Amino acid sequence: MYAMILLQSTAWLPEAASSVAPEVDSLFLFWALVSTLLFIGVVGAMTFFVVRYRRRRLDEMPEPVKEKKAIELAWIVVPTILVLIVFTWGFRVFIKMYTAPPDAYEILVHGYQWYWEFEYPNGVKTTNELHVPAGQPVKLRMTSVDVIHSFYVPAFRVKQDVLPDRYSSLWFEATKPGEYTVFCAEYCGTQHSGMLAKVIVHPREEFEQWLENAGVPEDMPLAELGAKLYRDKACFSCHSLDGSRLVGPTFKGLFGSTRTFEDGSTAVADENYLREAILQPGARVVQGYPNVMPASYASLSEREVAALIEFIKQQQ
Repeated sequence: MYAMILLQSTAWLPEAASSVAPEVDSLFLFWALVSTLLFIGVVGAMTFFVVRYRRRRLDEMPEPVKEKKAIELAWIVVPTILVLIVFTWGFRVFIKMYTAPPDAYEILVHGYQWYWEFEYPNGVKTTNELHVPAGQPVKLRMTSVDVIHSFYVPAFRVKQDVLPDRYSSLWFEATKPGEYTVFCAEYCGTQHSGMLAKVIVHPREEFEQWLENAGVPEDMPLAELGAKLYRDKACFSCHSLDGSRLVGPTFKGLFGSTRTFEDGSTAVADENYLREAILQPGARVVQGYPNVMPASYASLSEREVAALIEFIKQQQ
């Protein structure tokens, strides 16, 4: 077991940063070791038989082979024992991984194309940044607004599908402060590979301070707040700032330009148009682009909408 733990955080495996990670790694490394020994044994035996019992003359007749009960019994009993060990070990780890402690801190997770939104019990919301305390169980109650996603944190050894119209859950206990990457492990559209987030693990006291001060300062300039929202709301996954074409129209040169819509009508992209495009994205769809922008931006405050408009106006 000690040798297996020493192999963690190497090229074999990512960093282990949760309470369940050592158990998952130990099971994986045990099965990898057994599989390697079986592979060597099978290939070695095959090579020996090829050399030892090869035909040496054209008229050579092989000696009759008599079965050996001990060998037949061994290749039935030994694999059965190995399978039972792995099943029992794996079932215990599975039960532990999917049974959250009753005192777990619960966070609501929404999966969107193509970003993650996290809502805390006190109403604070973050996008693509999950803040959690170290040394405390955290339960994620998750659902998708559009298609199937999958929440995967390699450092915690946890992964769970996130489905539309129902809740799924997982839990973990981060063991040390730091930043860890969240991947979507279920193909969910053209920007699937960019659906990344971070788990930021704080010491317990620091997490409480973050939770109290997570709101946006009222004195932040609108353009600066808009830039923050562009990052936090993952607008970059669909709208570029350099003119390159993504899922949605680029923000570069957008303000003041003439937009042509799917029904053939046109409009100038002024403040009113930008407001409508943010709050009612399906009202007028720009020609040549899919109608995939989620309606969740309708929950933005007036100040946040104004901030995004001011940020877009500066992208000339």
